[in-house]
Amino acid sequence: MKNTERIEKALPAVIIWYSLNRRSLPWRDDPTPYHIWISEIMLQQTRIEAVIPYYRRFLQELPDIPALAAVPEDRLLKLWEGLGYYSRARNLKKTAEIVMAQHNGMLPRKAEALKKLPGIGDYTAASIASIAYGESEPAVDGNVLRLIMRLLALPDDIADPRTKKETAELLRSYYPSGREASLLTEGLMELGEVICLPNGSPLCSSCPLRSLCLAHEKGEELCFPVKSAPKERRIEERTILLLHSGRRFAIRKRPASGILARLWEFPGVEGRLSAAQALQEAEKLGVCPLSSEPCGTAKHIFTHVEWRMTGYLISCACEADSLLWLSPEEISAGYSIPTALRFWQRKAEEVSRS
Repeated sequence: MKNTERIEKALPAVIIWYSLNRRSLPWRDDPTPYHIWISEIMLQQTRIEAVIPYYRRFLQELPDIPALAAVPEDRLLKLWEGLGYYSRARNLKKTAEIVMAQHNGMLPRKAEALKKLPGIGDYTAASIASIAYGESEPAVDGNVLRLIMRLLALPDDIADPRTKKETAELLRSYYPSGREASLLTEGLMELGEVICLPNGSPLCSSCPLRSLCLAHEKGEELCFPVKSAPKERRIEERTILLLHSGRRFAIRKRPASGILARLWEFPGVEGRLSAAQALQEAEKLGVCPLSSEPCGTAKHIFTHVEWRMTGYLISCACEADSLLWLSPEEISAGYSIPTALRFWQRKAEEVSRS
């Protein structure tokens, strides 16, 4: 059987399977363009189960594009707190502002127009266009790539952007429009998520494509997809200064660019410092440090870098105006502390209670 025949037969089978087996998810139950957009951005790098409560809370406060365009950035980042990759949230707001100014408050229908908006790449644009608007536009993510590579037993490296582009072009020739486009896009994703699994044996006995799948026919399901090894992460040592004056702790906003840009942090410096060196750094911040004691270690893994952090609890005789001094309760209620620094937030809460 030719690859084109396998694709032609597979796509209708996916639509039928999905129509009978779809999971109920909040954005699927009400698939407006806004809902699909927000869900797809949240689902980047995050599991469905983790996203659902964030999604519901986000929509409760920001139910539409006008509300998103108007929300203050600090409030937006607080709603996003814990999802990580905060540039995604900022791009949501930028796009909402552009849509209000240039598109009469409605997301464009076509993928090409959507891709011109901040934070919307090929996959997200195709998802919105096909799921919300029924456009004949394939959305190719890791789940879809894995499924197609196994279906056709293709040895292409899925880490190579050309593979994703070529897969989209292959599917585009056979993609339906209207309601079937929406069902197919969701169905391909769903099949990859729950049946054609990564990192282990796919559930071939439950797969509607098993009679068409070339990898299954050869007994080589685990040979696909092929993916080149990722680059090694860079290790960075950092020292966190947990500065406190009574029950008030110092936080500051990070620089406007780079990792965790414009988020709030407990002051930190590069390198692994001793207690004496930590005191010296605190003096540079103008806080009149009285004592310094170790308060733990933590690490956080970003995509390309790993932070290995050592912390010092530093009691201060005065509060520098260059820093914001708040109780742990005030920090938790109104300021977005990134997940990378959540360990130190918990430490501040422990110290405050003791």
